[in-house]
Amino acid sequence: MRFTGTMKVNAKGNLEIGGCDTVDLAQNFGTPLYIMDEAYFRANCRAYYGAFNKHGADAVYAGKSLLTLSICRIVDEEGLSLDVVSGGELYTAIQSGFPMSRVYFHGNNKSADEIRMALAAGVHRFVMDSFDEIDLLDTLAQEVRLIANVLLRLTPGIEAHTHEYVRTGQIDSKFGFVVPNGQARDAVNTVLSRENLQLRGLHCHIGSQIFELKPFGDAAEILLSIARQARDENGWVCEELNLGGGLGIHYAEGDDPPSIADLAGTVIRTVQDTAARFSVPAPKVLVEPGRSISGPAGTTLYTVGSVKTIPDVRTYVAVDGGMGDNPRPALYGSVYEACLANRPLEERTAKVSIAGRYCESGDMLIWDAKLPLPRVGDLLAVGVTGAYNYAMAMNYNRFPRPAMVLVRDGEAELIVRRESYADLIRNDVIPGRLRKQHD
Repeated sequence: MRFTGTMKVNAKGNLEIGGCDTVDLAQNFGTPLYIMDEAYFRANCRAYYGAFNKHGADAVYAGKSLLTLSICRIVDEEGLSLDVVSGGELYTAIQSGFPMSRVYFHGNNKSADEIRMALAAGVHRFVMDSFDEIDLLDTLAQEVRLIANVLLRLTPGIEAHTHEYVRTGQIDSKFGFVVPNGQARDAVNTVLSRENLQLRGLHCHIGSQIFELKPFGDAAEILLSIARQARDENGWVCEELNLGGGLGIHYAEGDDPPSIADLAGTVIRTVQDTAARFSVPAPKVLVEPGRSISGPAGTTLYTVGSVKTIPDVRTYVAVDGGMGDNPRPALYGSVYEACLANRPLEERTAKVSIAGRYCESGDMLIWDAKLPLPRVGDLLAVGVTGAYNYAMAMNYNRFPRPAMVLVRDGEAELIVRRESYADLIRNDVIPGRLRKQHD
């Protein structure tokens, strides 16, 4: 596992993050435990802000990667905008005090109640995904006598080289209005015809965990071609061009993502050059990083519960978490790296496979990890777990979800409480006919 951010080995020989000994964190907060390196998270925010803001562009943090009240506060303090994809994410942003003037509301099937909440809150932009949604937003905005500012999500027909489940720019996608078949043009005309909708710009998102920059430039050109067409036909000027997120990060050996600065350079240069070539005003550029901000800043800490060796086959090391706190290996075959937090400097002489405690054969966190031979009670640290781990966590087998701590300058602060067994049944209801006499 690569040491990133504030990670180091301390004088006790233990892994330290944010000035906090991970052995102490396990003793104080228990395991499994999500650890967020605040300084590293903020540094990633600042890298985006610095790379894009100097060009008059904006970085919009993708809340779906990781969103809590505290994360909202940090994103706000670092000057980034925020995108949300559900009523729950929007509610989190509202309760955190995040400025609605910097919130973008996504989602391919927003409900009427969610849209009403967003209108009442004063959300900055609605990103529209279907003709039905255009009709719904127009009707609801009319009811409350508001003009909703809109971006149209387009599907440019680009197939980025990434896992099929996180590839979203191709024509056959549940997201957006397709460009090649004329649907995007029809969507532009539809919004422009509505009295309670104001079309501010165009949006696309071509996928996630992308290591090539060319697809981002290609997407920008395709969206600007739609903007030029709308200008020629309707006199509409595209104010904003949102190219989504998707920049890849280093999870394991072989991952070689481009830098944030390189992404900014490619996107800004392409938009400016293409706008000049198309003789249209260069729109404000937006990007929506999520994984590349939260992912590297997160580490998950586990306790080893058993070590089982099958001679001439494999050694399984079972930890006290698994697919409930990190479903990505089971969903996507995602690859992670790890170290023993209480023995990080020992020679890695063993090849073991890290198994979770959930009742599924597919509950494997890491296959063939190189580690010192683990022992019962050791602490296993899995790196780069800040994105889509807590966000996708579940209660399969009725295991409570882990706590999350924010570490910085030797201080560890709880930002998500560990769920209790009582939390698991909080919403359960027993109908009267099933109640026993003594209930």
